[in-house]
Amino acid sequence: MMYTEASMDVLRQSGDELADAVVATLFERGEVGKFNTLMRYVSTAGAPLPDGLPDVARAYLRETAAPPSWVDWAEMEKARLFFIDNNVHISTALSFASMPACYVVPHVARLLSAAHGLHYPSKRMAETGQFTVHLMQPDAFEAGSRFIPAAQKVRLLHASIRHHLLRGDHWGSEALGVPICQEDMIGGQMFFSLLVLDTLHRLGIHMSTEGAEAYYYAWRVVGAMLGVDQEAVPRTVEEARGFLDLYMLRHMGPSTEGAHLTRQLIDLYEEVVPGTFFDPVVSALIRYLIGDTCADWLEVPRTTWDTVVKAAPRLLGVLESIEDRSPFGAWALDRLGHLTTILELSTLTRGRVMHYAIPEHLKSDYGIDPAVPPTRRWTPPPATVS
Repeated sequence: MMYTEASMDVLRQSGDELADAVVATLFERGEVGKFNTLMRYVSTAGAPLPDGLPDVARAYLRETAAPPSWVDWAEMEKARLFFIDNNVHISTALSFASMPACYVVPHVARLLSAAHGLHYPSKRMAETGQFTVHLMQPDAFEAGSRFIPAAQKVRLLHASIRHHLLRGDHWGSEALGVPICQEDMIGGQMFFSLLVLDTLHRLGIHMSTEGAEAYYYAWRVVGAMLGVDQEAVPRTVEEARGFLDLYMLRHMGPSTEGAHLTRQLIDLYEEVVPGTFFDPVVSALIRYLIGDTCADWLEVPRTTWDTVVKAAPRLLGVLESIEDRSPFGAWALDRLGHLTTILELSTLTRGRVMHYAIPEHLKSDYGIDPAVPPTRRWTPPPATVS
């Protein structure tokens, strides 16, 4: 599949018809508050839906209660095992590469600011972390799992942000297209799949082609459940690279919101790191994983740890050699990775369950100012001849 400026422009004009219609009806009937209250009791797949749930929401939840019919479950199991084997590395990639990559797209940084506010970075990270952990459980798509209700709620959350921004003329659709459009949703899917794989490679993690492709496939299933048009999504890792390269060239650049969100992310993880001596590792790791140009746009500080962090692939290589040579070592490292991921998530959530509620309002001071023109498209500097 080939992606062009014209095909990407078309994707900018499309949202998610199903979820958008549900959200519009909930707001029109004044039922958003009731929906949010009752949906706090819907946290596992297959659980009875509460009495009093708006009819339009009940119909939506029934229609989206199962993964797409085309899912290859053998491939999904490979993806789950890949996640178990690399859970700490994947968490690192999500936190220190995927999230900053979102922030380096100015209009996406603005959207995140409007959705959560600039002062709640832990909520964003907790929601992302919890969603990923739910996805990679053995029973993620079975009765009793927490993933399917989470996906259903996130899909409506995205639709509600579109609703607010378009209704309030806080977006500038003529220049930017539809907020959280298909192009941006596919871009997000690439950040959490392909970019994670690229980050693991940068960290020196050895991956089988089969495992990497299965992980990418799992996020195609997730994308379908979040309302992403899979007919427009790259089918293979190779096609995905073409999409992501063009997407970033079209949109990446510096922004005030991106720098602010990054600063909040750094502060958040510096609180997670014990003591203060290792705090600069957070900034150094982000800079190492996303590169100096993007790090400078996001105002990631340079630290004395920038050089030290470059040794990470060698350290991880030692740990992988232990894992390869000893079944007990493999078990211990996998267990340690699992515990580390759970500890990180519990720190971010502070023991709470994230409910992905539909926001009834977007704070005006966090919204999108249509008077602010979109950031000028970044172009690579001309090559120099030495």
